[in-house]
Amino acid sequence: MTKILITNDDGIDADGMRRLVEAAKAFGEVLVVAPDGQRSASAHSIAIRHPLDVFEYAYPVPGVTAYTCSGMPADCVRVGVRYILKEKPDLVLAGINYGYNSATDIQYSGTCGAAFEGAFQGVHSIAVSENASDCHEVTDHYLHEVLDELIHTPLSYGMIHNVNFPGCPLSECKGILRDRTVSRSMFYDDKYKKLKKLEKSGYQIIVDGQFNNKAEEGTDMHALVNNYVSIGRVNNVGVM
Repeated sequence: MTKILITNDDGIDADGMRRLVEAAKAFGEVLVVAPDGQRSASAHSIAIRHPLDVFEYAYPVPGVTAYTCSGMPADCVRVGVRYILKEKPDLVLAGINYGYNSATDIQYSGTCGAAFEGAFQGVHSIAVSENASDCHEVTDHYLHEVLDELIHTPLSYGMIHNVNFPGCPLSECKGILRDRTVSRSMFYDDKYKKLKKLEKSGYQIIVDGQFNNKAEEGTDMHALVNNYVSIGRVNNVGVM
């Protein structure tokens, strides 16, 4: 039976991961190792030289073994692949992330970082994200089809499949666009706000974002702003 390791960066209680777990059960035996809390924008960071706390967790999907981990999403993959499972899994799934992981934001993504760690460990890996909204119609409609396709689509070393579902109603979705390249644009341009002056000439600031919907044709971001499901392959560091 296919062995599937699932993690995320929104924490083990995230509804998106529960939906991914339920879908993945149709393809094999599922193990969850996920952060014990929110770890968004943690990229591919890992814990070094300090302990990781790993606990069994009563996951709300029958037949699924689960653990929480005090580390980052990439740590969860490492723990699952190298310490919990007796054999390397056949598949790593990361998500379903709350919010897009496309364009230049991929480099910050803990979801993609986890998938990259899976690829680094020699496991076929897929990152799955959707727009941060309460409308899951497109994701729920296409998820099984997309997983079935990508599980059986080979990847070169260090590469992952990166999937993003638009948050529009299903009636407004125009379908799936494959082989999307990574846009050089970004969904939100950073805007820094100064909150108050601190001692010794310091300032407290907060990063806000201004929405941007301009992207190059053929890219992941261009697909999403036009209400398509975006599927693409992304390189890990070190891939020539």
